[in-house]
Amino acid sequence: MPEFSWEARNRAGQIQKGVMDAPDIITVQNRLRQQLLTPVKVQPRSRLRGISFGGGVGVKELVTFTRLFATMINAGLPIVQCLDILASQQSNRAFKAALTDIKGNVEQGATFSESLRRHPLIFDDLFVNLIQAGEVGGILDSIMLRLSTYIEKRAKLISQVRGAMTYPTIVVFVAIAVMAILMAFVIPAFEEMFKNFGGGKENLPGITRLMLAASHTFVSYLWLFVLVGIGLAYAFIATYRNPRGKKMLHKALLSLPVMGPTMQKIAVARFTRTLGTLLQSGVPILDALEICARTAGNVIISEGVMDVRTAVGEGQNMADPLLKAGVFPEMVVQMISVGEQTGALDQMLNKIADFYEEETDVAVAALTSSLEPIMMVGVGGMVGVVLVAMYLPIFSLAGAVGGGG
Repeated sequence: MPEFSWEARNRAGQIQKGVMDAPDIITVQNRLRQQLLTPVKVQPRSRLRGISFGGGVGVKELVTFTRLFATMINAGLPIVQCLDILASQQSNRAFKAALTDIKGNVEQGATFSESLRRHPLIFDDLFVNLIQAGEVGGILDSIMLRLSTYIEKRAKLISQVRGAMTYPTIVVFVAIAVMAILMAFVIPAFEEMFKNFGGGKENLPGITRLMLAASHTFVSYLWLFVLVGIGLAYAFIATYRNPRGKKMLHKALLSLPVMGPTMQKIAVARFTRTLGTLLQSGVPILDALEICARTAGNVIISEGVMDVRTAVGEGQNMADPLLKAGVFPEMVVQMISVGEQTGALDQMLNKIADFYEEETDVAVAALTSSLEPIMMVGVGGMVGVVLVAMYLPIFSLAGAVGGGG
């Protein structure tokens, strides 16, 4: 996208300069007016774009950066000096290179938020928009502190999602691996032992014959099982990359009997925390809802939030379209309605987020504790059936030998 340098006059009559990525000059002028700036000069900037140094920046590093930056700004240090100090102390090479690039852009007249926008893998839309709101409102230090708190809470929610999904995934893979080993190595060893005893297959118990047949099928058609597994994995990835398929999978996830309610609580906590933080920082509600939709993490919830944004843009309140979306609990909708009526929507959203983050802690703990015995019984049951099937002939043989003696 082309890059434009601009000069604009703020409400106090002061000239501000910066750099902005936009498709054309008119877009730049419109964006400046949205920031309450009067464009004076906008022209194309003929220079190479800065390099996006990508991710590789951990949550702790980002939180530390925002907290230290807020402290330095509050102490009266210029932005360029803050960036210079933080870049020199940074051990992460990717983050250090990004901060150095941001510092260079600010020195050349770009705003801090526009310089951050050049590194979207490190600083997402929410981060950049909050910084932009802090620049316009002159409360950059407060915004940075609020951002660090938000990042910590968001990281906690993400870890809870991973925790809820990791345990059953590991158990399923372990169960598959155990059954594969039993079918490929253990059962054939028992079959060889039965042959040495001189007994034919017709003398074996039915469950034992069934397991031997399953083992033969698995070993003979192992290549087919591998191909089917790869095909299923590819089909899942292709479905997830397709918008309709992704929507179907996300809808199914929210509809699961045990996992679904937990995912809904996490989604509500994430939405309310994000929207509350944005509104509290002075971001316009339409922009805030759009950011919430992009960071929802679930297509169904994202579409619901965009429907809310459309309704709010037409002059409606948030509560009615939220209820129609069918994703958010009625209690949440009622509390948001109260927040709108009292003019304290941001505070109400943060209270809802606090409540649902606690609910998420309880829900994830309950989910893990309920899945653990189910998974263990399932795996133990499969292994137990195989062992019983293999040991029944041995018990029969021992009984026959004992009776003959």
